[in-house]
Amino acid sequence: MLAARPQTDAMTIRVGIIDDHPLVRDGMTALLREYAGLEVVATAGSLDAGRELLDGDGVDVVLLDIRLGSQTGLELLKGGGGRGTRPAVLVLTAFGHSEYAAAAARLGAAGLVLKTAPIDELVAAIRVAALGGTIGEAGSNACEPTLTGREQEIVRCVVEGRTNDEIGVALSIATKTVEGHLRRLFERLGVASRAELAARAVTEGWLDVPTVPRRSPHRP
Repeated sequence: MLAARPQTDAMTIRVGIIDDHPLVRDGMTALLREYAGLEVVATAGSLDAGRELLDGDGVDVVLLDIRLGSQTGLELLKGGGGRGTRPAVLVLTAFGHSEYAAAAARLGAAGLVLKTAPIDELVAAIRVAALGGTIGEAGSNACEPTLTGREQEIVRCVVEGRTNDEIGVALSIATKTVEGHLRRLFERLGVASRAELAARAVTEGWLDVPTVPRRSPHRP
């Protein structure tokens, strides 16, 4: 929910928190309250409330959890919203997947901070983001997601244990098309089995990030 905008001086960094766990929101609010120049002025626990927070006024830096229940907070970064004055966003996650860092950078976040990082590190990142800076890989050229949208659908079905025939029915494509996608994925990613593909997809976060059309290897 949005809190009333406090009366703060020009040096105060107004922070918003988007996380689906009330204890995390409350705990982070209490910790940040101990640092001069920081004030948590808004919190949200869902995609809809988070979108309102991002598109509203009165927040300088938003701390965005990458997992909001069964959804991904990264969806809030897609398209950049309707305003050109959105706050800087720091993505928070308990999982240090390179896929997450790349997606955060690709979607315009100021950086990614692990939830296991010391609070001083988070505070330093907030201050950098408030000044328009970037943290870590967010300042570099972000790589493309590992999977395209169609590949993500197919791999999600593999993770669920579906056969090629079942995947074809679920996605309204031919079984031969499914086989072709899987063959190219095995070759490109260097995996030897469906089990290995499923395990890497889960452990490396391939299914949690928004996808973009894959560029041709011949395109600059």
